[in-house]
Formats: sequence, C-alpha cells, structure tokens
Amino acid sequence: MSLYRYRACDAHGRVVRGELEAANPADLETRLRGRGLELLRAAPAAHNVFPFRRRRIARRELIHFCFHLEQLLAAGVPMLDAITDLGDGHGSPAMQAIAAGLRAEIERGQALSAAMASHPHAFDEVFRCLLHAGESTGDPVPALRRIAADLARADELAAHARKIVIYPAIIATLLAAAVVVAITQVVPQIAALFRGDTVLPLSTRILIGLSTWLGHHGWLLPPVFVLLAISATFAAIRYPGFRHALHALSLRLPLLGPIRQRLALARVAGVLAMLYASGITVTDAIASAARATPNLVIRGGLETARAGITAGQGIASAFEATGLFPRLVTRMLRVGEQTGRIDSALGQLAHFYERDAREAIERLQASAEPALTVIMGLLMLWIALAILGPVYDIIAGMPL
Repeated sequence: MSLYRYRACDAHGRVVRGELEAANPADLETRLRGRGLELLRAAPAAHNVFPFRRRRIARRELIHFCFHLEQLLAAGVPMLDAITDLGDGHGSPAMQAIAAGLRAEIERGQALSAAMASHPHAFDEVFRCLLHAGESTGDPVPALRRIAADLARADELAAHARKIVIYPAIIATLLAAAVVVAITQVVPQIAALFRGDTVLPLSTRILIGLSTWLGHHGWLLPPVFVLLAISATFAAIRYPGFRHALHALSLRLPLLGPIRQRLALARVAGVLAMLYASGITVTDAIASAARATPNLVIRGGLETARAGITAGQGIASAFEATGLFPRLVTRMLRVGEQTGRIDSALGQLAHFYERDAREAIERLQASAEPALTVIMGLLMLWIALAILGPVYDIIAGMPL
C-alpha cells in the first residue's frame, strides 16, 4: 500500500483534495468511487521525513466511534449502514474520511477489522485483533464495548502521564523566568556600584559573570536548544540504537522513570488480559501487545518472552528470563498458570500498576510544588547574598 495525494470531484461538482492509501492508481480510483468521488489527478505523496507529523486520530474520537458503532449494531443496524451513519457529519473531517474508506472496503466484501488495516494510524493492532476476535464469534458488539473501555482506560493513564510533565514544567518555567529577570535586569544595575578596586567574593563574581554572559550571548540559548532538540529527533528517527537508548533512559530517570515503567506495565498487562480473554493465543497476544507498545525496551522484553514461550518455556519463566519485568509480574503469571486463569492474573496486575502509578503521580505532584519553591527561594537567597554582601561592605567602609 502506498500513500497518494489526490484531487477529486464530488457529486455536486466540488473539488476535493486529500490523501489516501491504495495499492496503485487504479485501486485509488476504485476507492474514491466508493466514496462518491471521481478522480481528477493523483500522485504519490512525498515521503514524510517526520513520521510523527502524520495526524493521528485522537483517542477520544476513537472512544466515541466505538460507542456509537456499538449502539448502532446493538440496535440491529447493519454494519454498512452503521459505518455510513458514522461518516455523515460525525467527528472530525479526518474521522469522516476514515469512515468513508471503511465503508468502501466493506462494500468490497472485507470485514471491518480487515478494512481497518488500511488505516493503521487510527486503529492499532490491538484494536484490530480484539475486533477480529469479536467478528469471529458473530457478535462484534461485546468486542467494541471492551475496546472502548480499554481506550478510556488508556486515555486516563495518558492523562496521568501528562501530569508528570506539565505541572513541574510550568513551575520550572516560572522559576527560570524569575531567575533570568533577576540576573539580566537587577544584577547589572547593582553591579555598577562595584567598579573600582573592590575585591568581590567568589559568589558575586560568578553572579556578575553570569549576568554579563547572558546579556551578551543569552540570545544563543534558544537556537541552541532548538537545534539540539531537532538533532535528537533526527538521531532517534535515523538510528534505532539511539532511540532504544533514549527509551531505556526514560525508564531509569530519577522519580519519573519508575512511574513511566508502572504506566507501561499497566498498559501491557491490560492489553494482554483483554487479548487472552478474547480467545487469542498467548504468543499472538504478546506479539500484538509488543507491536502496540511504544517503548522499545519493553517491546524487546515482550518479544524475548514470546520467543521463550514458543521454544517451550512456561509463561512466567519466559518473562522472568528477560530480566526486565518485576518479580510481581512473574509471580502473578505463575499463579495464573497454576490456576488456569492467566487473564485474571493479568487484569489484577493492570489494576495494581494503574493504582500504584496514580498514587506515585499524586505524591510527586504533592512534593513538586514545595520542592520547586524551596529551590527558587535558595536561588533568590544566593542572588541576594551575592549582591547585598559587597554592598554592605561598601557602606560599612564609608567614613562617618
């Protein structure tokens, strides 16, 4: 499948532009005709150097899509009509275009899960596997309900993960702004008092030197930071080893690393529990969960565990052999193997790590504000002492 950029004409004569995946131009024309469009011009889309720039469908939109589709199917509406209804004015233009593409694929005889494979940026492999398992039973409604619940839980976990960064980032930005203003605006005016042969303390000389450097070269800092960010992004895209190292570092960061690991383990355990409960084999469930896991370190651990299970190891032993997963994971998996309820054990693991991650985030938030306030107070105290100390010495040395 290739991505094509096209111009087409709808039934009212309006020109429509967009992008669509197709096997070849003839397949593109067939797909557009299924959407009620006549192809005017098409060309392969330029390769996107920045893969992350391709617009992904928001998780909230997918939740609404699953909910409305579940309600329509449960009410007895045929699949094709339900997809058509979802594409008529519901959601964003991108979601409407995806719904139109799904309708065209279904009209060609494909199942909904197979049609979703043409839109991997919207429907990941876990989504498609769960839906395919529901379609194989003849009733996709429970699968859609399960998918919507999983997306809602993933959205909640993502919101908790964002809290780790957003609040401390705001406080740190305000702290940095206050310090920069003090160094660049206040310190130079007071430093004019120290001209002459006055011997200044080391802290005062450091402060004045920093103020002078920022006054002359501070404009270089934003471009340097932007250049470093762009370079790191290109290196992560071009060199898998560098990207793997960044992902490993994200799990080892002080304070934030353990929380990110708990969030990732909660997500993996929840996905495995759903896939296994849907009748998917353990190895296939692990493979799907690995491909849906963004962190390369955890993905590699899952792939290693899957290889061990395929080679004949027990599930708990295979996970333990990776050396990546905590002992709680292997212990619960071993209990699940002994009782024959692996899905229940994985569900309990997901619940435990979700709760543990939430509590850790709340503790971090509760301690971030006083910690950053203390840091700001200490920096301001250092600036005040570095300035007021010499000023006091000058005043004390004046003749009465």
